[in-house]
Amino acid sequence: MVVKYRFRLYLFTLAMVCGFGVLVYRLWWLQIEHHKDFVNKVPEAKRERARLPGVRGEIKDRNGVVLATNRATFEVRVNLKEVLDEYLRQCRIKKIDVPMIKVEFKDRGITRQKDEPDIVVMFQELIEAKLADLGLAVTPSPDQDRYLRVHYRSFGGVIPWVYRDNLTFSEFSRFAEHNLSLPGVSVAERGSRVYPLGALACHIMGYVRLPDDQRVSEEERKGWDYYVPDDFGVAGVEKSFDKYLRGRAGARVMQKNERGRIVGEVVDAYEAPRKGNDVHLTIDARIQYIAEMALRDGKIGRGSVVVIKPDTGEVLAMATVPNYDPNRFIPSISTREWDALNNNPVIPMLNRATRGFAPGSTYKVPIALAGCLAHIQGNHYNCSGSVTYGNRPMQCWIQRQSGGSHGSLGLSDALMRSCNCFFYQYGNAAGIDDITKVGKLLGLGEKTGIELDEEDSGILPNPQWLRLRYPQERWSNGYTANVSIGQGQVLATPLQMASVAASVASGKSYKPHLLYEVKDGTEIVESHKPVLRADLGQFFPATDLELVRKGMWKVVNDAGGTAKAAKIPGVEVAGKTGTAQAWREDERGVSVVDNHTLFISFAPYVNAKYAVCIIVQGGKSGGGCAAPVAQRVLERSLALEQGYNPGIQPLGEVAGNFNKIEAVTYADAGVALIPAADEDGDTGGDAPERPAATERPQRTNAAAPNIRRTGEAPASSGASSNRDGTRPRRGLFNRGEPSSAPSEPAPSGGGLFRRLFRSPR
Repeated sequence: MVVKYRFRLYLFTLAMVCGFGVLVYRLWWLQIEHHKDFVNKVPEAKRERARLPGVRGEIKDRNGVVLATNRATFEVRVNLKEVLDEYLRQCRIKKIDVPMIKVEFKDRGITRQKDEPDIVVMFQELIEAKLADLGLAVTPSPDQDRYLRVHYRSFGGVIPWVYRDNLTFSEFSRFAEHNLSLPGVSVAERGSRVYPLGALACHIMGYVRLPDDQRVSEEERKGWDYYVPDDFGVAGVEKSFDKYLRGRAGARVMQKNERGRIVGEVVDAYEAPRKGNDVHLTIDARIQYIAEMALRDGKIGRGSVVVIKPDTGEVLAMATVPNYDPNRFIPSISTREWDALNNNPVIPMLNRATRGFAPGSTYKVPIALAGCLAHIQGNHYNCSGSVTYGNRPMQCWIQRQSGGSHGSLGLSDALMRSCNCFFYQYGNAAGIDDITKVGKLLGLGEKTGIELDEEDSGILPNPQWLRLRYPQERWSNGYTANVSIGQGQVLATPLQMASVAASVASGKSYKPHLLYEVKDGTEIVESHKPVLRADLGQFFPATDLELVRKGMWKVVNDAGGTAKAAKIPGVEVAGKTGTAQAWREDERGVSVVDNHTLFISFAPYVNAKYAVCIIVQGGKSGGGCAAPVAQRVLERSLALEQGYNPGIQPLGEVAGNFNKIEAVTYADAGVALIPAADEDGDTGGDAPERPAATERPQRTNAAAPNIRRTGEAPASSGASSNRDGTRPRRGLFNRGEPSSAPSEPAPSGGGLFRRLFRSPR
């Protein structure tokens, strides 16, 4: 018996030891092995970080003139957590039930339901009803309730919901007078982009969009419990230099108790947001204004002016008509207005300075250099009125106009008279390979690399290009002849042709650029150094370059030149005219002639300060339409050194038109010096009997700004209900928002927005 009981005792002891062993292992597994997992599940007091976006930096010209800045605007914000707390307090006092709704959510892939306080009912009863009594309520958008709930679930009381924005000062005053009686309601200031000079340089500036939560990557969200994104550039230099302009984010840290409720702010952990860097452009606002006014005063409906500094490639001006005022997009533009801009047949959103056009006889300048590369610059060629390639005669403009001819010409005189027959033969003698090589030296047939997305590369046709696009065709002398007068498939942007003029003027080919420097306050963060594309002196003797330059000088200054309208008293100007064949489709779908007239130029002749390219669409001749514009721009730009003040003022929009232009004249310029010839050798002698390519009105690929639609609800992360049913701006915090001074007087004591580096109280 003793043995039997002893065995049982041993067995019981073993079971107890094993049981305790399992228990110890389980405790070890829970408390040590998976300690962190369970710690995270235990409710406790913790902190959560919310991102505070900074205000965008300013955009200025090379001399510090502000082209884009920020202004203070007023908005009504609602802290939904305070609305909830006040409603719950009143429910307890009145002993009534809290309105609840069923909300579906996913739990490990399973759809479940839970009760949630109905924040919409609470907002309507506590806030909206009282605002209606005060006459300050607005008509809600159809989806406001849904977006309001989403904002409450996403942000609670951390990020206020924006009920209204862009208040006038009178509206601001009325809200400020009554908001103390409304729980959670406050009136505050925020930064809004503004372009103080209106439509000036609009195609360079571009525009911004309001914050978009969908554009933020998971990587950017790391480290933030609540992420409020920034305004971002979507066009022009606002987009190109967005990384510099964006403000540096601050942080607000909220303290939560064990139940997950916000109990206060960790003041010591507050980080004020900082303004972004200021971007200085190579643009000179004075020259930009001169260029803009030259187009306007010349009554040009469609055209562009580009001004480049020859010895650096810096773009000093880039003006285009028709145009738009980017202030129309801030904070949003209506669907009707956006569609009107985007579907306008004159295409005001198009930056014509970076759009490819047939360059016409302005292309004879790079062709002249190709002949120098082929060592035929001293050859003379006879113009009998036409040259035949294959079975097709290709005319010179003088034969079409008067049945005449130019006779035997050298290079400089051929440039002066813009003789097509000379360049048909000269270009073929040089060969398409040397033409292509010179084109690459000057940046033709490829994007310049200017800091704008909206840039065409142009087309520099050659046998390889033809094989890729039209494999059934073979290159011929007729193709080369067409390229030699800038017709056929040749395309170049006004920016590229201005760069050509700058290269001939300085003897060096620089890549054009817009960035001058980036500053953080007074500290230079980055400065742009000129990028040399090619030193023409390594490829052409100085005498050869001078031969081409002399031909351009004769175009303006010789009695037989085609650009006498570009003369400036006391200043030697050199240039080359062009009139390229083009058609467009009118509102009836009929093709009509719509020639492009051009003029490239530089001045002074020695140590040139400016190189320009002018294009006037719908003009009659380069000498009569584009050259007078260049004269205006160059004369007034050169006068800046003598103290001339153009008197820069904000500019309105130019609507544009399809009017034909016989000649450009200015009311204060006296009698126009229009060349004797109506044409200047640019309209091509091989044109097909019917237009092969027609420019049709089309929507641009311009990036859409914030577009408001009638009755549209706001974004879920920051809802707002505007008077016209617009999409509102994401809610921001009440503190730490830097900006410039408001456009209207603010209440005494100053606004929070104007305190750039406010520290928490």
